[in-house]
Amino acid sequence: MSDGFIDRLESDLAAARRSGTYKQPRHLEGPPGGRVSIEGKGRVLMMSSNDYLGLAGHAEVIAAGIEALGRFGAGTASVRFISGTLTIHRELEEALARFTGTEAALTYSSAWAANTGLIPAILRPGDAVISDALNHASIIDGCRLLAKGVTRLVYAHSDMDDLAAKLEASADANARVVITDGVFSMEGDLARLDRITELAERHDGIVVLDDSHGLGVLGEGGRGTAEHFGLHGKIDIITGTLGKALGGGAGGFVAGPRAVTETLIQISRPHLFSNAVPAATAATSLAALGLISRHPAMVKDLKDKVRHFRSGLEGLGITPVEGASAIVPVIVGETARAIALAEALFDAGLFVTGFGFPVVPEGAARLRFQISNALSYEDLDSALAIIAKVWRAEPDAGALRS
Repeated sequence: MSDGFIDRLESDLAAARRSGTYKQPRHLEGPPGGRVSIEGKGRVLMMSSNDYLGLAGHAEVIAAGIEALGRFGAGTASVRFISGTLTIHRELEEALARFTGTEAALTYSSAWAANTGLIPAILRPGDAVISDALNHASIIDGCRLLAKGVTRLVYAHSDMDDLAAKLEASADANARVVITDGVFSMEGDLARLDRITELAERHDGIVVLDDSHGLGVLGEGGRGTAEHFGLHGKIDIITGTLGKALGGGAGGFVAGPRAVTETLIQISRPHLFSNAVPAATAATSLAALGLISRHPAMVKDLKDKVRHFRSGLEGLGITPVEGASAIVPVIVGETARAIALAEALFDAGLFVTGFGFPVVPEGAARLRFQISNALSYEDLDSALAIIAKVWRAEPDAGALRS
């Protein structure tokens, strides 16, 4: 490999370090939870996890994974269409279809693979896709993979007038697909799904909902953004992840009409050319779905904790971005400031992540607090006390005040 190529990479890395935007992984030494052990640091409060219901460390979920590991082995050693389809895959996919109120579901190695596998598979030349400006990167990349001749349109974030205009502008398309996150991961706000479905129906469009951050969190039974808006069972296609509230493992899925999932089995490249979800992961997700269905009170518990934390922030004079999800962002300004504040909070015993450009727009860097049932009310109050301490001590922490 040429020295010039390595020098170029090293120069980019050095620039990231100088700007304060260099990302340094922290190594956990044990299982997930409200308090976790970090190598070289010790125990800290965890508010950077997608394990919203705290099921990743649940005894029943872990036991299901262990049992499946013994029964099916470490992995499939094959893609699904050859010899990688297990009976537990069918069980999980049937459970996901019931949970999302759809006819069928198909699992993928990740939610990223689900989105990038779905979008190019269902849209053809002459069709149009209309995507929210703040959709997840996997949706953006899925749209980049579309064939020549598919019209790609982006509407301003949650701007229903702009969406209506884009639908009207693409009236000549053979098929029009509106695609949106249910919960926007950096904002914590919800898609206006009621209006989106209304507009799509009026213009004979199809709605695709990525509900990775909504499933297990929103709706009385944790069925996600659709249930929150009274639309459970009425969304055309839903994608999601198994790596957040649904067990915290890995993998993703597409749920919708059986004709969609059957088409994906035939032509979706990430499905055709990636190993199947390991049985242990399928089993943990299946167990998590069962727990949510049997104990919907855990969803209410999470919502109560979100309200408690938001109220606590406001009591400190800190105004988070509005939202009904378990994501509570606080805008702090510049990227380096967000990272510095996150470091100060970590040093004080609170693991929260700072996000900046290019993940979010310049000048809108933020701390993203994520609430989990793994956190007790005592943990949440301890986190608020740490935030108050850092806010008083850090010169730039006044930027936390909205």
